[in-house]
Amino acid sequence: MTALGQPATRPIVLVAQAAAAALGFCTLVLLAAGAPPFDALALILDGAFGSWLRLATVIRTWIPLCLCACGLLFTFRIGLWNIGVEGQVMAGAVMATAVLRWDAAPLSPGVFCTLSLAAAGVGGALWAWLAGWLKTRSGVNEIFAGLGLNFVAQSLILWLIFGPWKRPGVASMSGTEPLPESLWLFQDPSWRIAPVALVLTIAAVALTALVLSRSRMGLCLKAVGNNAVAAVLFGLRPAGLMLLAMLMAGGLAGMAGGLQVTAVYHRLIPSISSNYGYLALLVVLLSKDRALVAALVAFGFAALNVGSVQLPMALKLDSSLAGVIQGALALAAMGVGAYKKTRMKKWIAGWNHDNTF
Repeated sequence: MTALGQPATRPIVLVAQAAAAALGFCTLVLLAAGAPPFDALALILDGAFGSWLRLATVIRTWIPLCLCACGLLFTFRIGLWNIGVEGQVMAGAVMATAVLRWDAAPLSPGVFCTLSLAAAGVGGALWAWLAGWLKTRSGVNEIFAGLGLNFVAQSLILWLIFGPWKRPGVASMSGTEPLPESLWLFQDPSWRIAPVALVLTIAAVALTALVLSRSRMGLCLKAVGNNAVAAVLFGLRPAGLMLLAMLMAGGLAGMAGGLQVTAVYHRLIPSISSNYGYLALLVVLLSKDRALVAALVAFGFAALNVGSVQLPMALKLDSSLAGVIQGALALAAMGVGAYKKTRMKKWIAGWNHDNTF
């Protein structure tokens, strides 16, 4: 309950209301396209959960998406739009590949994989720190700095694939030479998921939830995000906290890039990020700064991405319908949130008027 006796808006309720609004919008889109809505929904569900292998694919998609979303929660909490998360995934992938290509015979494959994931986290963190430094030191808006660094990271990957790291005798868009199987993260053949990747993601969700809701750091980030000027009066350093939030976000995004290399593609490819960074922005918009809610929303988005593959084959619909649903969900959530805020403001104004003597 709020101080005025009104029930507080819970994130899960907001997501449910937004989902209902988005479902209604997508139903209209499907009807306009001449496709039966219930059949399309059934195909998406079957494509995502119809077999264990399909569910495993959803989980493999959820892992990098959830890591990026957890990272973005730190920057959103302090009021930064970390659009550069896509480039931070790429930077992490580049650093992981660089370590795995390093010829050091005395080191065991397990040590190599550990070092590669650590390097991925460092690479993503430094890439994010650069955007934060431009914001705090030079006044460059983090949106423009992040977008610019995304293009730089993508160009760097293409240069490496077609230049120093190109396949012997040929440069191909398929990526670099596949890594030796000894350098792949272990995967059980029956479920095709790297247990290490799953454990790291669950730990990241738990750590993010703990830090943002139960630690002094989370409180300081929220204070600066709400009012940076007032935070200075309480002895906080907004610039330093912004850089710290960017480092946390970049580290988790870089880890996602490292897992893409070691557990999914086993090489560096041009589309190594798979646009998970941009999709994670929608996840965070729906999660209302809650790590556990973000993990659930990310799982739903992953299921949409995987399940929509069935649409072109069965209904002759483009699989990009999943993107329409995701975008509609985010817009619906913002619309529901704005409507509730407007209603609350009107109720407070009326309450103040009625209780003024």
